[in-house]
Amino acid sequence: MKEEDVVDKKVSFSEAFRFWVKLGFISFGGPAGQIAIMQRELVENRKWIDQDDFLHALNYCMLLPGPEAQQLATYIGWRLHGIRGGIVAGAFFVIPSIFFLLILSYVYAAYGNLPQIDAILDGFKAVVVAIVVEAVIKIGKKAFKSNRHIFIAILSFAAIYFFHVPFPLIVFGAAIIGVSSLKSQASTFSSDEQLKNESVEIKTKDKGQRTKNKTYFFKTILTCLFLWIVPFVLLLSLFGYENLLTKTYLFFTQAAFVTFGGAYAVLAYVNQAVVSAGWITAAQSVDGLALAETTPGPLIMVLQFVGFMTGWNNPALANQTLSATLSALLATYTTFLPSFFFIFLGAPYIEKLRHNAKLNSALSGVTAAVVGVILNLAIMFGVTVIFPDLQTDIFALGLAILSFAALYFLKADVLWVVIGGGLCGLAKYFLVG
Repeated sequence: MKEEDVVDKKVSFSEAFRFWVKLGFISFGGPAGQIAIMQRELVENRKWIDQDDFLHALNYCMLLPGPEAQQLATYIGWRLHGIRGGIVAGAFFVIPSIFFLLILSYVYAAYGNLPQIDAILDGFKAVVVAIVVEAVIKIGKKAFKSNRHIFIAILSFAAIYFFHVPFPLIVFGAAIIGVSSLKSQASTFSSDEQLKNESVEIKTKDKGQRTKNKTYFFKTILTCLFLWIVPFVLLLSLFGYENLLTKTYLFFTQAAFVTFGGAYAVLAYVNQAVVSAGWITAAQSVDGLALAETTPGPLIMVLQFVGFMTGWNNPALANQTLSATLSALLATYTTFLPSFFFIFLGAPYIEKLRHNAKLNSALSGVTAAVVGVILNLAIMFGVTVIFPDLQTDIFALGLAILSFAALYFLKADVLWVVIGGGLCGLAKYFLVG
C-alpha cells in the first residue's frame, strides 16, 4: 500500500502537527486516559476520524506488544498523513516525557538521599502499590472470560514467582495453551475457511497492486532494521559487546517484543531481569514507576528510568551523568522503535488479523497470563514498600489502602493520587521526622 493511499486531504499536515505536539504535553492518566483524550479530541471535537475507524485502530493496537495509546496515535497519524504523519504523531506522543523524565531521573539519582526527597518518594511508593493492585483487578476482569483463563493466570504467577521463569517463555506457553484450547471445531473451520477465502481474494487482485504491497512491506522491514542496526554497530565499534551500554540496547530491544499487557507487564519482566543482574534495586524500580506516573506520555516510559539508573549505578563511561543519560535514551529508542514497525508494517493488513480465531485465542491466553505476572509485581512491590526488613510500615500500608480506595471506588485521577501521596510523605517527615 502506498503512502498516498491513506492520506486524508481534509486535515492539513500543519494542523495535525500542532495537535500531536499538544497531545504530548497533556497525555496524562495512563493508557485509558490518553485513549479517552484522543477519542474526545479526534472523534468528537475535530471529527478527523469516525468512531468505527477509531475503534478498529484501537482493537489492532490492543493486539500488539508495546504501548497501545502511543501506537494508536501513530496509527491515526499514519491514516491521516501517511508515514510522515505516523512518525510525527508517535514521536511527539513520547518526546515531552523524555525530557521531563530525564530531569526527574537526574534529581532522583543525584539528590534522592536528601530526607525531604526521600519522604516524598515514600509517599509515591505506597501509591504505586495501590496502582498495581488496581491494575491486577481491572485487567483480570477483562481477561478472565472462562475458568481456563483463571488457570493460565495461576500457572503464570506460579511460574514467575516460585520458579523465576522468564517472561517471554510465559508468554509463549500461554499462547500455546490458548490455541490448543479452542474447543469449537466449527468456529475454527469457519475461521480457516474465511482465511482461505481471503487468500483467494488476495490472489485475484491486480498483480500490480500486489507488487506495490510487497514493495511497501519489504521497504518497511528494511528501514526499521536499518534504524536498529546503525546504533548497534556504533555501540559495538565504540564500546564492544561486553559494555553495559551495548547490553542495555540488546536487552530493551528484546523487552519491546514481549510487552503484551502494557507497562505493568513489561516492568514485571524487566524488573525480574535487571534486579537479578544487579543493574538496579527493587526499591529503585518502584520509585521509577511513581516518577513515570507524574509525567505525560505512556507509562512504559518507566523503562527510560530503568535505563537511566542502570547507567548511573554501573557507569559505562567516565562521566556518570553522561553514562546514565545515554543508557536512558538507548532504552527509550529500542522501546519505541518496534511500535512504529508494528504500525507501519501491519496497519494495511489489519483486517486479516481481526478474523483469525486462532490468533485471538492465543492472545486471550497471553492476556490471562499477564494478570498472573502483574500479580507477582504487586506482591514484590508490596513486600518492598509495606514490609521492609520484615517489619510492617503502618504509614505505607494506610496510604496504600487509601490510595486504592481513591483509585478504584472514587475513580480519582491517578496523577493527583500520586501527587497527594508525595505530599503525605512530606507531611509525615515534617510532623513525625
